[in-house]
Amino acid sequence: MNAPTKPQAPAEAILLREDQGPVAILTLNRPAARNSLSEALIAALSETLAAIRDDRRIRAVVVAASGPVFCAGHDLKELTARRSDPDGGRAYFQHIMTICSAMMQSIVALPQPVIACVQGVATAAGCQLVATCDLAVASSAAHFATPGVDIGLFCSTPMVALTRNIGCKDAMHMLMTGEPVAAEEARRIGLVNAVVAPGRERQEALALADRIAAKSAHVLKIGKEAFYRQAEMGLADAYRYAAAVMTENMMARDAKEGICAFIDKRNPTWEDR
Repeated sequence: MNAPTKPQAPAEAILLREDQGPVAILTLNRPAARNSLSEALIAALSETLAAIRDDRRIRAVVVAASGPVFCAGHDLKELTARRSDPDGGRAYFQHIMTICSAMMQSIVALPQPVIACVQGVATAAGCQLVATCDLAVASSAAHFATPGVDIGLFCSTPMVALTRNIGCKDAMHMLMTGEPVAAEEARRIGLVNAVVAPGRERQEALALADRIAAKSAHVLKIGKEAFYRQAEMGLADAYRYAAAVMTENMMARDAKEGICAFIDKRNPTWEDR
């Protein structure tokens, strides 16, 4: 008689979502794989961000990670396994870079502010993820690097986000040497906003998210979109665009309420419109 088959425990989700009031906490949950961005994890992030986009209950997002490493970039074992494809993996590599780039852009396009909560090392596409988020809080134990050059793979897609966060010379140094940057240096060059004692990064990121969530979601949506659009324009075009945005913003109900509340010395009541 065969022994009864022991039921298998369900596999733990590779991306966890926890909502704390108006804040959605997304946790990369592949600690054994250093939270590398596998095809499945990229898809899970994309799907979850799409769900959050139209969720009016969520006013801010925190991206965190399980284990000692925030994110080690792409899953190189997964990529290397496709070198046996008839085309040497070219089509799959293109697919991964395309869906990852789309996921990163969805963070920028998300109406809600997104805060990276970095407890450990963030390298390559992991560093890209931090740079892509609107804000970042890091543990003093965190390090950041774009070390692709060390393995013959220049971090070209991380470069896009990195060069939109920090100066050219600092970005080139990271990209060409692959050397890690400590948390305090990352703050100095503009890659992160705040550095806190190890173990406090989640608390600080959530506190920041709560402060932001107390603002008008409608106004934050207007401002976030305008910030990224004007950054790609020349000076005159940026001012023309920003003036038009300010005019439309002044017509919003929450702008009228906020200004009246300021004049009346009272707290505003937001309606997110």
